[in-house]
Amino acid sequence: MSDINSYRLDRRNFLKGVAGTTAVAAAGTGLLSGTPSLASSPTLTLGDAEISVFSDGTLSMPMNFILPDRSEEEIKELLSPHVLSTETLTPDCNVTLMRRGDRLVLFDVGSGANFMSSAGQLLANLEDAGIDPGDVTDVIFTHAHPDHLWGVLDDFDDPLFYEAQYWVPQGEWDFWMDANTLENMPDERKSFVVGAQSRFEAIADQVEMVPPGTEVVPGVEAVDTAGHTPGHMSYVIHGGSESAMVIGDAISNAIISFEKPGWNSGSDHDTAQGIQTRKVLLDRLAADKTRLIGYHLPHPGHGYAERNGDAYKFVAG
Repeated sequence: MSDINSYRLDRRNFLKGVAGTTAVAAAGTGLLSGTPSLASSPTLTLGDAEISVFSDGTLSMPMNFILPDRSEEEIKELLSPHVLSTETLTPDCNVTLMRRGDRLVLFDVGSGANFMSSAGQLLANLEDAGIDPGDVTDVIFTHAHPDHLWGVLDDFDDPLFYEAQYWVPQGEWDFWMDANTLENMPDERKSFVVGAQSRFEAIADQVEMVPPGTEVVPGVEAVDTAGHTPGHMSYVIHGGSESAMVIGDAISNAIISFEKPGWNSGSDHDTAQGIQTRKVLLDRLAADKTRLIGYHLPHPGHGYAERNGDAYKFVAG
């Protein structure tokens, strides 16, 4: 019997073979033309950084979970003018990928196959773009909710991005790995804790901690945006005279978060801190005219925050 390292290598080669087969099949159906690369169709260019946004699919969340403190009348007044459902949100899941020099950096990894059937599409979409998991050099996490973390493992429960350095906010690691977190978590979210702990344990040998204010990789600055989760982090990508901020779930909806930043969000761990963070962040983004990339904003999730009276509006671009 081979040793465990050889066994893992064999499994990785198997997965790479599957990825190659998928890519060939896609080319045969017209999904791929030649050998596409990130450089051939960047979504954004910031100096020497090329940024693309890949879909991991969508989620489905009941409105009484997202806005537990608001009446049906308030919700209807806010959302109906935008022709949006007042009962269910179906947000996009946008995974940012940055190529700079010899580094290929993912910000979050999607939810994988074990969260919602409408999500978990990142790997297939990367394959369609000719990107192998082994090409990824760095994975930088905003936080450890299932739709951002659970896609980190492959079908054999090994790290999917097996050559990557994983970067985890220090406060996020401390919270989810604390022995008391599971006991104190409401029953409906205990699976979040179990899932986060098992995945953090699986990548522990490849993890570096991220304190706020540090340069994680060249040109990428960590910004404390706690509230949605205790260690939630956003990241400013600097490039030339421009910058873009990957905001994770600090701002999570193109209507609710911008027009009603002071409303409690049921998805926030600390609702009061979530509101404070949201207001400060929107004010900063609007004042600095910094492009933002939101995980749950309409795909591809990038645009600007503009002041609109006492609130804000999201302008895609």
